[in-house]
Amino acid sequence: MSLGLRGLSVRYGSTVAVAEAELTIADGEVVALLGPSGCGKSTLLRAVAGLEHPAAGTVCWDDDDLAAVPVHRRGFGLVFQDGQLFPHRDVAGNVAFGLRMAGIDRAAAAERVTELLGMVGLAGYESRSVTSLSGGEQQRVALARALAPRPRLLLLDEPLSALDRVLREQLAIDLAALLRTTRTTTLVVTHDHDEAFTLADRVAVMTQGRLRQIGPPDEVWRLPASPEVAAFLGCTTLLPAEVAGGVARCVLGSVPLRAGTAGPDGRVLLGLRSTALAVDPAGELTGTVVQRVHRRDHVRLLVEVPAAGGGGVAGIGDAAGSGGDAGVGGGGRVEAVAQVADAPAPGDPVRLALRADGVAVVG
Repeated sequence: MSLGLRGLSVRYGSTVAVAEAELTIADGEVVALLGPSGCGKSTLLRAVAGLEHPAAGTVCWDDDDLAAVPVHRRGFGLVFQDGQLFPHRDVAGNVAFGLRMAGIDRAAAAERVTELLGMVGLAGYESRSVTSLSGGEQQRVALARALAPRPRLLLLDEPLSALDRVLREQLAIDLAALLRTTRTTTLVVTHDHDEAFTLADRVAVMTQGRLRQIGPPDEVWRLPASPEVAAFLGCTTLLPAEVAGGVARCVLGSVPLRAGTAGPDGRVLLGLRSTALAVDPAGELTGTVVQRVHRRDHVRLLVEVPAAGGGGVAGIGDAAGSGGDAGVGGGGRVEAVAQVADAPAPGDPVRLALRADGVAVVG
């Protein structure tokens, strides 16, 4: 069993919200639709659910066109950002709602509710009022409710975005385990990179209404298909480089490329994330710290680097042909990271080295 989108387009008047989307989700697969706010990803999910009517193309299940199938007949489960629980029902009543609608007898429904609450970490919560639950607990109830009727496809629209970071990270891990345990075919919409890569077997990157790249998370992260995709995935700087023997050399130094990233020897375009340069006593690049900002688990530095002030260094805008500012950060300045414990202060000299885990090969 599989979901198939064939040339799916959605329009609002003259505005194209989704353009010619092509995507297949296999039985038991989790696909994350990842993109910035306003790119059309929630509209695409709503079209799959039957809540939006396509202007062109089809939504299919096992090659059967679902155009004439209403929302409640598609057998899909939906979870939205706010969960949309029934405040007048307790936890068990919320989870059992879909089972009651399907005509499941009371005993079987109660057994299924108990099973699912155990799976989402809420065993014994049956009689709790949903209004007394935390945000994370409410989303767990919403997930259990959506899974209760054993949907053939689960649709999740930013299900964790309303939660604080620590809770969101933990619930993403728990949700990934739950989806794999239940082998639930899932399409999840998110703008959060970590959430997408935690949950998904494949990631589909979407910008401006179009699917730009689809692939396994590690491949998309290491090999973004274009400067636009690279920019969304956190590559703030693009640099021409020469690859020889799996090592890329650019104006900022050399870096061994990760397995599966290095192709044939020759010229490539490197995408540098904010963590690409790190303080390293053995680093090839020298400079002076201009600014220091503490983050949660590292220190972010702005470093004046004479070697970066010349040509051959471009911002994302330059590489995409839109005329960005020349130079890394402008004026020969680069971003770098350091350990919290021994971070240098403004005015200190530093040596920097490129790190493979902060570098991608673009396009």
